[in-house]
Amino acid sequence: MTSFNTSLTAATTLLAPPALGFDDVTFSHQGKPLLGPCSFTLAGAGPTLVMGANGAGKSLLLRLAHGLLSPTQGQVTWDGPAPRQAMVFQKPVLLRRSALANLTHALAVNHTPRKACKPLAFEALARFGLTACADTPARVLSGGEQQRLALARAWVLEPEVLFLDEPTAALDPAAIKAVEAAVREFHQRGTRIVMTTHDLHQAKRLAGDVLFLAGGKVREHTPAEVFFTAPASKEAQAFLAGELIE
Repeated sequence: MTSFNTSLTAATTLLAPPALGFDDVTFSHQGKPLLGPCSFTLAGAGPTLVMGANGAGKSLLLRLAHGLLSPTQGQVTWDGPAPRQAMVFQKPVLLRRSALANLTHALAVNHTPRKACKPLAFEALARFGLTACADTPARVLSGGEQQRLALARAWVLEPEVLFLDEPTAALDPAAIKAVEAAVREFHQRGTRIVMTTHDLHQAKRLAGDVLFLAGGKVREHTPAEVFFTAPASKEAQAFLAGELIE
C-alpha cells in the first residue's frame, strides 16, 4: 500500500520549531577529524536534504544535530527551548514485539495516558497503511513496512523536528514512494524535516533547501532550485555531474 488514509482525525499543526545552529562544530575519532568545522543555521520551512558522496559526513552530522553524539569542538544549539525530536535510521530500530506494541510502548514512555495509547497507535497504523500488520512481530515485517512503522512511531510522538538518515536506501520503488509520502505528511503537519540522501531524484522531489557536504565540510547551503541549477562550489558541480569528488 503506497497511499495513506486521509479520513482520519486531522493531525495537529505544529508551531515552527526553533532554528538549529552549528557553530564551528567539529567531530574527531581517535584523533582523526571526520567532520568540520561546520557552521550553518537551519531555520526555514524545508525539508532540508543533506547530500554528499559516501563518507562526506552526512550521517555523522545528523547524529550530532539529534544529540546522539557530542561535538569534539564547537556547539550545536537551538534558538529557543530544545524541540521534541525523533530520528528514523536507514535500518529501523524496532522492539521485539508487535507493530502495535511498538507504538503503544513509545506512547507510554512519553507519558501518554494509558487509555489513549491504543486508539492513537491504531490511528497511526491506519495512517501509514499498516492496520493489517498490527499484531505482526515488527521484526518480521518487510523492509518497507518496518520503515513505515518507524515513521508511524515518530508520528504518534508529534516531533517538531524529524531526522531521517537514508530512510529509503535499501527499499524497492513502491516502498520508496510510500516513505516519501510519509515525509510529505510530516512536512505538511509542520514538522521540520532534516534528511540525508544520496539519491538526486529523491532530493529533487522533496527538498526545500540542500545542505551539501564534501570531505566533512559544508560546501553549500542553498534553496533546492539554486543547488540543482547553479551550484556554486566545484565539489557540488562534480557531484551533480556524477564525478568523483576528491
